[in-house]
Amino acid sequence: MNHPSPDPARPRGVLRRALLALTSASPVTAFSPPRPSRGASGRPAGLGDPAKKEIAMRLVSSAENSSLDWRAQYAYVEDIGDGRGYTAGVIGFCSGTGDLLDLVELYTDRRPGNALARYLPALRAVNGTDSHAGLDPDFPGDWRRAARDREFRRAQDDERDRVYFGPAVRRASEDGLRTLGQFAYYDAIVMHGGGDDSAGFPAIRERALRHARPPALGGDETAYLHAFLDARVRAMRQEAAHSDTSRVDTAQRVFLGAGNLDLDPPLHWRVYGDSYRID
Repeated sequence: MNHPSPDPARPRGVLRRALLALTSASPVTAFSPPRPSRGASGRPAGLGDPAKKEIAMRLVSSAENSSLDWRAQYAYVEDIGDGRGYTAGVIGFCSGTGDLLDLVELYTDRRPGNALARYLPALRAVNGTDSHAGLDPDFPGDWRRAARDREFRRAQDDERDRVYFGPAVRRASEDGLRTLGQFAYYDAIVMHGGGDDSAGFPAIRERALRHARPPALGGDETAYLHAFLDARVRAMRQEAAHSDTSRVDTAQRVFLGAGNLDLDPPLHWRVYGDSYRID
């Protein structure tokens, strides 16, 4: 993913809000999830718990889409002018970064002859560029039609989990982190990607490890998460498009300051000036 907004003053979530009018008229968006289950030890099961995963999806959507309704994004598609071609779907797959191509290939494996299969040659050709060659003018409309197909929505979920959610939760679990830490890793991979550049998730984690140890290495979880979020903010500020760090400062850091390492509701936070709650 890792695609910044074209305008530093308008993070991608704000841009989508303006274009899609996803937020409600109320200044505070609220949602009440099902109560999380607990593992055999009696401790919360982390983001492996469906209720906690739902919370994670809504937290990310508040920043990426200015809405808690993450499921409304299956049909989303547009070029936001960030140099990565079309941005589309539930987690912002891009025609210029390869993850959208991977998604359409998976969908075509499962549903041969689908409405998007004919774009595979063009998607391979434009990968790594912002070109629409072979995609315009019909690709956006065909994407929205495909999003009515349950199999396509399932493919989006599966690719999101394979590329972003699964790796983040596994790494956080290996580091001994509970739900909040797992979410912090996931949100970082969503924004920065898992590549080896200086602002990617692995580099962020490595910088955090220079200042604190995670619980798996005998460290204090709160101290380590503060170090991780410090490193995350540093990475965000490397790009003007990410200079608004409120998804850390007035969201994750708020939960951490409250000692809510299990990310238990009620949750109250702000992103890009908008207020949200999960009760």
